[in-house]
Amino acid sequence: MLKKSEIEMLAEADERELVREVQEYFADYAPITESHFSLNVQPYTHVQQIQLPPTTITLSSLVNQLPAATAAKKTGGSRALPLYGDSTYTWNISTGALERHVQCLAALCLSLKKKPLIRFPRSSKMAKKLGQELLYQMQSEQQLFDFRLTHPPPVLLILDRKHDPVTPLLTQWTYQAMVHEILGIENGRVDLSGAPEIRPEFQEMVLSTEQDGFFAKNLYANFGDLASVKAYVSEFQAKTVSSKLVAGKIDTVQDMKKFLEEYPEHRKLSGNVSKHVSLVGELSRLVAELKLLQVSELEQSLAANESHASDLKNVRDMIGSPQITADAKLRLALLYALRYQKFNGNQVVGIVELLKQHGVVEGDAQLVYVLLHFAGHGARQDDLFSNANFFSRGKSALKGLKGVENVYTQHTPALVETVELLLKGRLKDASYPLLDLPNDLLPSASSASNNNNNNNNQSGINNATLRPIELIVFVVGGTTYEEARAIALLNDRLASGQGFSGPGPQPQPGAKVILGGTCVHNSKTFLDWLRDLAHKFPEYLDPKPGLLGTPGGGGGLVGDSVARESGGSMNLGTGSSGSNLNQQVAAGLEEFGDAAVDGVRSLLGRVRKGVAGGF
Repeated sequence: MLKKSEIEMLAEADERELVREVQEYFADYAPITESHFSLNVQPYTHVQQIQLPPTTITLSSLVNQLPAATAAKKTGGSRALPLYGDSTYTWNISTGALERHVQCLAALCLSLKKKPLIRFPRSSKMAKKLGQELLYQMQSEQQLFDFRLTHPPPVLLILDRKHDPVTPLLTQWTYQAMVHEILGIENGRVDLSGAPEIRPEFQEMVLSTEQDGFFAKNLYANFGDLASVKAYVSEFQAKTVSSKLVAGKIDTVQDMKKFLEEYPEHRKLSGNVSKHVSLVGELSRLVAELKLLQVSELEQSLAANESHASDLKNVRDMIGSPQITADAKLRLALLYALRYQKFNGNQVVGIVELLKQHGVVEGDAQLVYVLLHFAGHGARQDDLFSNANFFSRGKSALKGLKGVENVYTQHTPALVETVELLLKGRLKDASYPLLDLPNDLLPSASSASNNNNNNNNQSGINNATLRPIELIVFVVGGTTYEEARAIALLNDRLASGQGFSGPGPQPQPGAKVILGGTCVHNSKTFLDWLRDLAHKFPEYLDPKPGLLGTPGGGGGLVGDSVARESGGSMNLGTGSSGSNLNQQVAAGLEEFGDAAVDGVRSLLGRVRKGVAGGF
């Protein structure tokens, strides 16, 4: 937004009075699709990649030139803007990262003509600080943000990337996400200059949902469903070439390429078809070359299921295989460490040593510890793996019983559940508080009392207020295309009137979600971010006491004694103090919701009948 001082500077510089009018357009963000946008900056800078002037370099000159070089450096077509200050819980003020994020969100709100309520994870100081600065901006520019008040008001939910480090590490299998993961998408462009046998005009491709009908239609399609590219070629063939000229059938990607090459007069018309045939062909080649099917199956197992013995064996086998790339080995080790960080008997240290023995450089192998410091169990707010207690593990097991359509897409991003809870009015204020509530939205004492009794809502906010029609989700540190797909599919469900499974109220009619973030990650950019953190916080490279569970001990989570027979007695306590069963049930019922209440009541009723009848 233009400041008054900036307009005054412009006026003073206009000595010849040539400026007739000043208009301000709020577009300080990069839209990707209708429901996805990005700040388009990378949250890291590699010192070793900074280009300094060709002069004699001393330590003092390096230190003096670092801030300027950092600000000026480009990373993959996006500006590099390191987020963190003295710790991974504070903003880096010197780079202007906080100000840039505030400008982006302010521009988004102004372009949408919204003045949202702001919610954030209580444990994220950075999300809270960003929300506070944005709120201050909205209050300072009341004339700009003077929009008609709507009921329920829109909500801006600010999340923190460190609360879900799993999603950016996974191999992707839907078209847009897969292209970004394997090849990289920068400002809507894909670089294929290194691909073998690629035509010169396709060495750089533009992927746009507005200009490319096939891409728009197959944006979120599974890779296995991209046989539709064959139908796309066949459709072009039928429209542009006489069937008498066609010899043979089109069965493979190579057949498609050959067909298109044999008819140069149709190249102009077939440009878009050829583009996607080439792109899908290159993806297929790299999937086979990089052994991504084998790697991804284990990634999904680590992300969605819990079986330490088999996971440990499979991770060791993958790391020991010469056919698996170093980055893939590192990703598997990171996922193993995240899931089993607090598992008594984990082999995280052994896995790190195994990485060093099988082609992963020592600095990269130690990124396992960096990630656990940065986004491990102690840094996250929610139960990422649904294994924190007896009931959450039961909930996770019930999900597993439902089965999956595809073993390569078992994982669901963590923010999906958070968004669904918010839209249903069930996101706890204690965990995701509001920054500031206008007086006209505060409930009366009686309604507050009712809400507290019925909804466990500590602030007493009316449930209708908590169920927004318009929701903006912003992730400090970056989003992924998997998350963007999940939000787009959620919007489709909302638009079709489909509700959510589970107990409680449903979303408001017409509800819609927009997702945005600092950047759009793939596994490569996320690993680069970890490397940058290792440089900035070298203390993260070591496994400090308390970072891991007890290596080599018995199975189970640290501080969580699994129900087992012991001298004829059953221990159902969770935690070192041995909480009683009633506390477990209370916590579990709150997590499961109303349906669990009915289920447990029914179960207890059957138990009582069985006891009375002697079974």
